[in-house]
Amino acid sequence: MNMKDSILKNKKAAILTLGCKVNQYESDAMGGLLKQAGCRMVDFQEKADIYIVNTCSVTNIADRKSRQMLHRARKNNPQAVIVAAGCYVQADPAHAMEDAAVDLALGNNLKYNIVEILEEYFISRRHLPVQNCMDLSKPVDYEPLCIGNAGSVSNTRAYVKVQDGCNQFCSYCIIPYTRGRIRSRLPEDVLAEVRELAQGGCREIVLTGIHLASYGMDKKDNTGGKEGLLALASAVSEVEGICRVRLGSLEPGIITEEFLEGLKNNSKFCPHFHLSLQSACDETLKRMNRKYTIEEYAEKCSLVRRYFDNPAITTDVIVGFPGETEEEFRITVENLEKLNLYEMHVFKFSPRKNTVAYGLPGQVPEPVKSKRSEALMEMARRHQACYEELFQGQSVEVLVEEMIELAGRRYASGHTANYIKVLFPSEEDLGNQLVQVCYGRHYSKQI
Repeated sequence: MNMKDSILKNKKAAILTLGCKVNQYESDAMGGLLKQAGCRMVDFQEKADIYIVNTCSVTNIADRKSRQMLHRARKNNPQAVIVAAGCYVQADPAHAMEDAAVDLALGNNLKYNIVEILEEYFISRRHLPVQNCMDLSKPVDYEPLCIGNAGSVSNTRAYVKVQDGCNQFCSYCIIPYTRGRIRSRLPEDVLAEVRELAQGGCREIVLTGIHLASYGMDKKDNTGGKEGLLALASAVSEVEGICRVRLGSLEPGIITEEFLEGLKNNSKFCPHFHLSLQSACDETLKRMNRKYTIEEYAEKCSLVRRYFDNPAITTDVIVGFPGETEEEFRITVENLEKLNLYEMHVFKFSPRKNTVAYGLPGQVPEPVKSKRSEALMEMARRHQACYEELFQGQSVEVLVEEMIELAGRRYASGHTANYIKVLFPSEEDLGNQLVQVCYGRHYSKQI
């Protein structure tokens, strides 16, 4: 069915994204497909004919938020077609289809078929069975989604999905059950998309995935060669028009001298490393089924700092994991103080059905989780301020993402290579330009 024949032509569609950058990428791709079918994309708060909530299920709060947004969509327009897509659906398809707000439930790995699914629904005007909730007992192919210039992406920075799935099975995590096993995108497909983005004016690419460090490991010929993450980052940096390349969240195990040497030799690589940690206590890490010790993690951080001057190292930490005693938390605090990372995203443990941690003894009371979370967030604020102070008065290069107005004055807003956000006054429109700025934590100025 071509666009002129599509029943979706001129229908208003809205997409709301919850969760990770991979979800955002997939929402952008679905938005592009709907636009190609003739839909008019509108804000989620507006009245639309189609609402798609690209859901998240990483925590109980994410599940609840997913349900709330589906019901908000129904309230926005009771006559609209409401689509629940993504991990919340994949985790519990029967429950998702029982929700009165949902017309269509779409699991992972068939989002690229959103147009055909909606067309069928509008023709039949009936509830369809859940679409493609993956059978995890069988191999799953990489979903052929692409944003190109059709999605709702910024013309400055684009997140490009290159990998899906996870084989780690951390004891707290439901993601392997909602995303399936690891699978990698072909390098030539990634590069074709990056070239299209660059032609549209995009200057920074962030390579992202569910378990990015496993990129290429599902390919028979991957031995750190042409399909490895390092080779992919290098190839992306060679695309004309791209001036910055970032990597999404990484597991500590990928950090080796060879890997860092390759990144160091890439002049467009941004020294911003998000290294997953989850706990800074070995006993807790064991119960989490994480594959490293805190000593090994610290060694990886030291190695990164040896290859790069003042790199930004960020992480995620879970507090209140089952069995986490006051002593274990004290060890975590002590080790995190030593690591002195730029940013820490702190999460309270959320039990997920069908995971090992759901049934572990020693569940930590909610007030204790909250107290521990507040303590780590206070530490995170201190460490972030100390890191940013290192650049006080220095010349830094900023990629300007937008021009904004505050108190009657125009400012340029953007990020440095190590992802420090910078705001500086400018009457000139500097959008999508690289600008040298004298950095100040509370005031920066163009050089």
